[in-house]
Amino acid sequence: MEIFYNSEVDEARTKTGGYNQPIVALESTIITHGMPYPQNVQVAREVEEIVRQNGAIPATIAVLDGSIHVGLEDLELEKLAQTKDVAKISRADIAFTVAQGLTGATTVAATMIVAKSVGIQVFATGGIGGVHRGAELNFDISADLRELAITEVTVVAAGPKAILDIPKTMEVLETYGVPVIVYGQDSIPAFWSSTSETPAPLTTNDVSEIVKSMLARKALGLGGGQLIANPVPLADQIPAAIISPMIEQALVEATKQSINGKAVTPFLLKRIFELTEGKSLTTNIALVKNNARLATEISRAFFIHN
Repeated sequence: MEIFYNSEVDEARTKTGGYNQPIVALESTIITHGMPYPQNVQVAREVEEIVRQNGAIPATIAVLDGSIHVGLEDLELEKLAQTKDVAKISRADIAFTVAQGLTGATTVAATMIVAKSVGIQVFATGGIGGVHRGAELNFDISADLRELAITEVTVVAAGPKAILDIPKTMEVLETYGVPVIVYGQDSIPAFWSSTSETPAPLTTNDVSEIVKSMLARKALGLGGGQLIANPVPLADQIPAAIISPMIEQALVEATKQSINGKAVTPFLLKRIFELTEGKSLTTNIALVKNNARLATEISRAFFIHN
């Protein structure tokens, strides 16, 4: 199966399949399912530019007409941002999407799969999926968690999405043996909120320690990835006391409307956007940019030490 690289990523590739510059993978669901056009393409370009300005090459990953793309040309990004009804693809459906010649935006899990296959070690996203509230009844658990357990990519995120059951998400990650390293504080960040009541299992203030952990995992043959939980800056957060009641209201509405499966997260994010009068999206954009900065630092440090 052929993989297409944009000119920027292709130029950074070496004959041995490595890279002559640090690379940061970026997902594409934030473009197709995160916000409306033209704001989506504007934010995607801004995030890519943050990676460049901090010394790495951005590689936005997507499936376009059945072909896997690692890095999007400007026109491809523009087209994807305007395409309606784009498939939201994870491990279960990425192969089918390719086989059917369809267009799909990659979630955390699918982005990790492609990044690993082309040798990209670091990936910046917004928040990971996890254990949904009520999962003991509906078994709604994101494929992102198992992907972190089996795919060797370091993922930088602002913690699990706040609409999830964060303590249960952490329990599953622990069961899967996924290291969760919180950057700069002692509690798990809760996406829109910088902190939560869930304690951090591992902490660091030093990017070099994250890189040493990556290298040590390779040396031990542990496999799988690691999650770097990077709190949204305090100036951009929505405190838990403010947003938690809104999340609860949105969850109740989703249940009453029998919304389930892949439709749950988009519904909740849209409803919380409405309830916060747009603040949730502003915070989402801020945390994605913040994660891109940290991921670039990690990618650069790993490139130097590897």
